[in-house]
Amino acid sequence: MNFEIEIKLRLPPDVSKIRRTMRKLGFRVAVPRSLETNVLFDNPTNPLGKQGKLIRIRRVGRDNVLTYKGPSKSVRYKKRHELEIHLSDADVAEEIFKKIGYQPVFRYEKFRTEFVEPSERAGKVLLDETPVGNFLELEGTPRWIGRTAHRLGFSQADYITGSYGSLYMLYCREHRIHPKDMLFNSVSKKPEPFRRKQP
Repeated sequence: MNFEIEIKLRLPPDVSKIRRTMRKLGFRVAVPRSLETNVLFDNPTNPLGKQGKLIRIRRVGRDNVLTYKGPSKSVRYKKRHELEIHLSDADVAEEIFKKIGYQPVFRYEKFRTEFVEPSERAGKVLLDETPVGNFLELEGTPRWIGRTAHRLGFSQADYITGSYGSLYMLYCREHRIHPKDMLFNSVSKKPEPFRRKQP
């Protein structure tokens, strides 16, 4: 079975410092900064959500991915059974879900940059810029996650295992916003494109 093991780490609004830190530690960009749009599906009685499961369609440029995730099986880390398949047409997949009674229940966006260490294959670092803040996601083995978080200046007290949906709901409660979808044009100003400073 394929399992995804991850944590999130909250970042300040300016992500230039963490980018510099990762470069110094030997991390390199594996996938450039790209806008992701995600749609979660469920039926009106919310059976997937009640079980901690999700079905998601993610669009990144011309790439479309259908993902199933099972309930989390860990406390310190988020460990979930995950299955993914690439789609040739995300719109048709959405229409199929609607025909069988599954509707979009939550949409969210983020800019994601993927970093890896060329000499290390145990995990990857994902820099996510979202409408409710910036985060690092560390995905890999528990040992690699713990070691990498420490190298980046974080401790276990900083680990976040909640989903972006739960972080969005918390943000809405704190800011007294009626929750809808976590989109840049409805929550906060869209981040400026990242531009590398000239030396």
